[in-house]
Amino acid sequence: MTILITGATGQLGRLVIDSLLTRGADPQTIIAGARNITKAADLADRGIRVVTLDYDDAASITAALDGVDSVLLISGSEVGKRTAQHKAVIDAAKAAGVTKLVYTSAPKATTSDLVLAPEHKVTEELIAASGIPAVILRNNWYTENYVGSVSKAASTGVLAASAGDGKVASASRRDFADAAAVVLLEDGHIGEVYELGGDVAWDFSELAAAIAEVVGRPVEYQSLSSEEHAAGLAAAGLDDGTIGFLTTLDADIRGGALADTDDTLARLIGRPTTPLVEGLRAAV
Repeated sequence: MTILITGATGQLGRLVIDSLLTRGADPQTIIAGARNITKAADLADRGIRVVTLDYDDAASITAALDGVDSVLLISGSEVGKRTAQHKAVIDAAKAAGVTKLVYTSAPKATTSDLVLAPEHKVTEELIAASGIPAVILRNNWYTENYVGSVSKAASTGVLAASAGDGKVASASRRDFADAAAVVLLEDGHIGEVYELGGDVAWDFSELAAAIAEVVGRPVEYQSLSSEEHAAGLAAAGLDDGTIGFLTTLDADIRGGALADTDDTLARLIGRPTTPLVEGLRAAV
C-alpha cells in the first residue's frame, strides 16, 4: 500500500508522516507531495519518496498520484482558492483509482455557519460525488493557532478578543495528525465522517489563564464587542480583509461553532487529547 500525503512540508503534513513512521509504516510506502521539494530534503533523508505536487498544477497532481493507493488531502491554506485546488486532487485521485481518500475538513462543515466552512462543504460534496472511498476528518481548531496570542500576552498581559463566552474544543496538531495516520493505516473507516475535537472545550478566560501559566505572568481576558475588536485591529495596522475575517471568526466562536466535543478524537488515537496548557507550552 502506498500513501500520498499532500502538503507534506506543512506543519500538519510533517506530523502525519512522523505518526505514520511511529506506527510502523515503511518509509518506502509513504510519498510526500510538496510544492517546493527543496523543503522536503529531510523527508527524503528518512527514506520517503518526495514528489512535486502543486494544487494549482494539475499535471503535477496526476504524476504524484501514479501508483498511489491512499491519499491524505490536507486542505489548502489559500482561502478562496481551495475549492478549485481540492477538486483538482479529487479528480486526479478518481482517475488514478485511489482506494482511500482522507480529507481534513472543518467542524460540521455541511451545516455550520463557521466562516471557513463553505469551501470545506463544497469539497466534501465533490468527494461524495466522485465515488472515491473516503474518510472525512472534521478537525476542530488547532491549539497552535493561539501562539500569536501567547506572544502578545507575554508583553501586554492582555488577551483581547470578541469571542464572548464562546468555547473552543481545540487539540494539538499532533493529536489531529495521529488521527489521520490511524485512519490511513487501519482497514475500515471508509464512509465515516469524524467530528474531531479536544476532550475539553475552553473559553477565553480559561485561555487567558493557560497563557498566564505558560508565560509566567498574569493575563487578563479583555472581552470586546465586534466593533471594539475591529477598531483595535485597525489601530494595529491590519487590513480590512483580515479584520473582517478575525472578527467574524470570533463571532462564530461566540455562537458555538467550535464548542462541541466528545471522545471521538481520543478514541481514534488511543489516548487523551493534549491539554490546552501543554499544547501551548509545546508550541512556543
